[in-house]
Amino acid sequence: MGFVVVFDVVKFRIRYPEFSSVSDVLLDTYFTEATLYLNNTAQSPVSDLEQRAMLLNMLVAHIAELNRLSASGTAANPLVGRVSSASEGSVSVSADMGAVSERAAWFLQTKYGAMYWQATAQYRTMRYIPGSSPSHYPSYYYPRTQWRR
Repeated sequence: MGFVVVFDVVKFRIRYPEFSSVSDVLLDTYFTEATLYLNNTAQSPVSDLEQRAMLLNMLVAHIAELNRLSASGTAANPLVGRVSSASEGSVSVSADMGAVSERAAWFLQTKYGAMYWQATAQYRTMRYIPGSSPSHYPSYYYPRTQWRR
C-alpha cells in the first residue's frame, strides 16, 4: 500500500475545521468519491504521496461543501458562480460562472474546488511519453544488407 494515499480524518479536520460536523464515515465516503477524480494508484500522474494527499483532501472538502446542508435541511448555498445582478423587489439574484471551460465549471463551484483546479494545472498539460528507439539504428532506416557503389 506504499503507492496509495490512505485517508487521514484527523489531518483533514485540522486543515478543514469547518467540516467538524460531518461524520467520519461520510468523509471517508467523500474520499472514495474523490478518487474518481484523481487517480490514487501507482499510475497516478501525481507521484508525490504528500501532494496527492493534499489534492485528495481538497477534493473531499469540495465534495463536502457541495453536499453541505443548512440547518433547515436545504443546500447551504445553491448559488453557483459570482453574483452578476441582484434586485430587491421580489428578490432576484443572478449568478455567472464567467468564461470557464466545461471541465473547470464543476470545480469552480467552491473555493476548495478552485484551489484544486489551480493546484492541478501542471497535470492538465500534454505529457510526453517517449516510445522505444528504433531497433538496429541506423540500419533500421537503410534496410539493405549491401551498399551499392
